[in-house]
Amino acid sequence: MKNRQSYINTLLEFLDKEVIKVIMGVRRCGKSTLMKLFIDELKKRKIPPKNIIHINFESMKYSDITDYRLFYDYVAEYISENGRTYLLIDEPQNVIGWEKAVNSFKVDFDCDIYITGSNARLLSSELSTLIAGRYVEIDLYPLSYKEYLDFHGIDKNDKTFQGYLKFGGFPSIVELGDNVDRINDVLDGIYNTVIVKDVIAKNKIKDEELLQKIVAFLADNVGNSTSSNSIANSLLSDRRIENTQRAPAASTVESYISALQKAFIFYEARRYDIKGRNLLKTLGKYYIVDIGLRNMLLGYRDIDRGHILENVVFLELKRRGYNIFIGKVGEKEIDFIAEKASHKMYIQVCETLGDDKTLERELAPFLAIQDNYEKMIITNDKTFVESYEGIKIKNVTEWLCA
Repeated sequence: MKNRQSYINTLLEFLDKEVIKVIMGVRRCGKSTLMKLFIDELKKRKIPPKNIIHINFESMKYSDITDYRLFYDYVAEYISENGRTYLLIDEPQNVIGWEKAVNSFKVDFDCDIYITGSNARLLSSELSTLIAGRYVEIDLYPLSYKEYLDFHGIDKNDKTFQGYLKFGGFPSIVELGDNVDRINDVLDGIYNTVIVKDVIAKNKIKDEELLQKIVAFLADNVGNSTSSNSIANSLLSDRRIENTQRAPAASTVESYISALQKAFIFYEARRYDIKGRNLLKTLGKYYIVDIGLRNMLLGYRDIDRGHILENVVFLELKRRGYNIFIGKVGEKEIDFIAEKASHKMYIQVCETLGDDKTLERELAPFLAIQDNYEKMIITNDKTFVESYEGIKIKNVTEWLCA
């Protein structure tokens, strides 16, 4: 069981803090394993095993716990009478009223609570009302490139980066080497589980065929500006919708995309007008949670590498805790504005800066910004030039492993 130390460190920062820790992420990205790793960490800190309760509602062992009263009674039976209890709960959303039990645990017992979930609906439930201001969300993603190297026990180089771009970072594919057929089987299983359990069932999706076509469209257009209207019209014009003369309603497309986002299959980056200092309502961009998943859906093809790199950079920025927007400067665009409390930067992603014209194109939006925040071009090039007019130039693998 490989460690994911950065996430363990985050959990340790909140150890014994009164907030409930809610760990969110797409299925099979490693949430339950993280709980087991955290239990090992608690034991290293001399926490007695009887003071640790781990309930995984994905297991048949707990299938009889169907509502919040049964949930409460089960935990009450095992709660420690000596010292604090550490309560770790995986995927409680199928327990009716589970959030009422969690709220009572905080009221009635001396406990430190950790919850995992595979759908953002977990936090749109009554939980957010009952414990408003008393929980912190920790986002978990498939493996970063740095973690991918560690899990495989390999070094950073062009070949291993190509492997990461091809197969992605779901932990369960690590032991499969470069066996494309077996990796595809695993990725297909992950995808179908997410679609069935976290999208169709939880959102009462009526048109599964339309949903699948929207997934294919978004996967094929990562990093491209889009909208619900443009997707609906594109599906019709590309003849992806047959036996109809009308495009699907934009509201339907929007609701299906929202369901995909709640299941953490896609993330949206909204457009921000830098000069006007306001968010724009149209033409955001979508990025997929894992490039291997995209390749499984669309086929392994060596095209559109610029947008694939852009997707990888987007996810890494998310892992590092940034809020991400698409920047608009007049008629020019900046790939990412990345912000968090302590830092802000502008980023362009370009596979290669092979000629002066390309360099000028990538630099132009930066030169139009009248502030002094960090500006960076991330590229697949290996170059000894580290900056240009104060704008940093970074090799993507060096940046990913920094």
